[in-house]
Amino acid sequence: MQDRPFPLRAPLDASAGEAALPAWDLSDLYKGEDDPALEADLARAEAEASAFQDRFATKLGGLSGDGLAQAIAEYERIEEILGRVMSFAQLVFSGDAQNAGNGRFYQTMQERVTTISSYLVFFTLELNRLEESALEERLRESAALSRFRPWLRDLRVWLPHQLPDEMEKLLHEKEVTGRAAWNRLFDETMANMQVTVSGEEMSVSAALNKLSDTGRAVREAAAKGVSEAFQSRIRLFSLITNTLVKDKEVMDRWRKHPRPGSSRNRANMVEDEVVDALVTAVRGAYPRLSHRYYAMKAKWLGLEKLQHWDRNAPIPRDTDATIPWPEAVSRVRAAYGAFSPELERVAAPFFDKPWIDAALRPGKAGGAFAHPTVPSAHPYLLLNYHGKARDVMTLAHELGHGVHQRLAAEQGYLMSGTPLTLAETASVFGEMLTFRAMLDAETDPAKRRLLLIGKVEDMLNTVVRQIAFYRFETLLHDERRKGELSAERIGELWMKVQTESLGPAFEFTPDYAVYWAYVPHFVHSPFYVYAYAFGDCLVNALYGVFRDGTVPDFERKYLDMLRAGGTLRHKELLAPFGLDASRPEFWNKGLDVIAGFIDELEQTA
Repeated sequence: MQDRPFPLRAPLDASAGEAALPAWDLSDLYKGEDDPALEADLARAEAEASAFQDRFATKLGGLSGDGLAQAIAEYERIEEILGRVMSFAQLVFSGDAQNAGNGRFYQTMQERVTTISSYLVFFTLELNRLEESALEERLRESAALSRFRPWLRDLRVWLPHQLPDEMEKLLHEKEVTGRAAWNRLFDETMANMQVTVSGEEMSVSAALNKLSDTGRAVREAAAKGVSEAFQSRIRLFSLITNTLVKDKEVMDRWRKHPRPGSSRNRANMVEDEVVDALVTAVRGAYPRLSHRYYAMKAKWLGLEKLQHWDRNAPIPRDTDATIPWPEAVSRVRAAYGAFSPELERVAAPFFDKPWIDAALRPGKAGGAFAHPTVPSAHPYLLLNYHGKARDVMTLAHELGHGVHQRLAAEQGYLMSGTPLTLAETASVFGEMLTFRAMLDAETDPAKRRLLLIGKVEDMLNTVVRQIAFYRFETLLHDERRKGELSAERIGELWMKVQTESLGPAFEFTPDYAVYWAYVPHFVHSPFYVYAYAFGDCLVNALYGVFRDGTVPDFERKYLDMLRAGGTLRHKELLAPFGLDASRPEFWNKGLDVIAGFIDELEQTA
């Protein structure tokens, strides 16, 4: 089964209204773990995959264009069955990772699906070995095959990194006892962790939520509780990290990827140089963005120096009142509908049907994500809704992913998924729509200032913090090539990038050195994090074009961009808006938006 990571959102350092929070109903996938349809699908997929291998292995070179198109269509259909099974298993596990039965079910499904999909490994490998001229001739002669041109284009990007078939099959089958097993260990460890805050036991997510409490003593107690919880397990987290980083280094070496982040960039269909330009631009902007803002924040809080538990502290007079779930839904839907009635129509089923799980409960995955599942079903959203303004923005964000995934579903299973860099476009755009609607409707200068502060902090978390995360990963992976890193050394790298990115306003206490351990992206999706900054800067530029009114028929072009799914690259998608991410000034244009908000805060201070 092809790798289809779903967009993750990091746990926010951000309690909910009295209204009941929604929980999802996964029966649109399967009615339960014992649903006969689940076993029937697995049996059918195994039979069809085995027959597929017998029918097509070593024979692709002799197929006509239409014959090749038929083979790809059959492959896509089998993959979608397996995708439905694994989507269900992942969502069940995410809903309660403390339940040992859920863990066993998830592992069992991974093993079953890996066994079945091993019959299919040959197909993409053999497709890639077809001569370019012969494949192009078949594409010209067959309209059915031509439909799959974008998928074939993206598949053939991996040709220089392809290993012999038997080795590829071995690696595929060993995945469940390799990286996937370490990922599960991390998830179950996190789900079962308890943090002690002022004598009270709570989950990691609940403790992190207290880092945005109005009381500094509460924040400090929460920070120390989190530090102690992770410090007591730091050898385990270090082992997980060292093992996965080494595993990646081995794979990169065999596949001839030039540097640790290259495989992620290739999967994102973005050049190393474009990512380098983004990282360079953001790091160069630290002084005028994060350094300047946090110096202002220290003054607002009446502190000579900020500690790490002050980073997301509410400023004085910021009550951060609880926003009930129905109000959050109303705000987000209104913002989407004001931009595009069609966009709101696509978003409506998430609220009218049990497609969202926002409830707070032990064992549930922290943070938030949108899982696309499969085109024949629909996405599901996971949130942990505490009723803060940031949680409203998270809802807007994940809903953006959801509508994007629904619109792109028409491209089919193989071509509906977007690279991570573009997967963040609709989510960040949805956040911006919601923020702008709230800002434009606010006439009280003090409340408007609070909205600006919240947005700036979210943007710094999305851009500056995620690039710092990317920098940390880069240093970690580079140094790991020389040997295993101690927990202390990993902490030193973490502190280095935090000091660089957040600036002289902070005085970091030594206990912050373990905070790298709670970031799931480092475990599940190495080098994923820059996609947040990519998406935020891209949307800043895109939203600027929308606000300026310089692009005719913007709404239609925007929806067409979402519908394209993975069929177009970033240059093709942005061209109708007059934007080009390969140009250095593109990134500065996005960063200027953040700087402009900080300018406005300076003027009103």
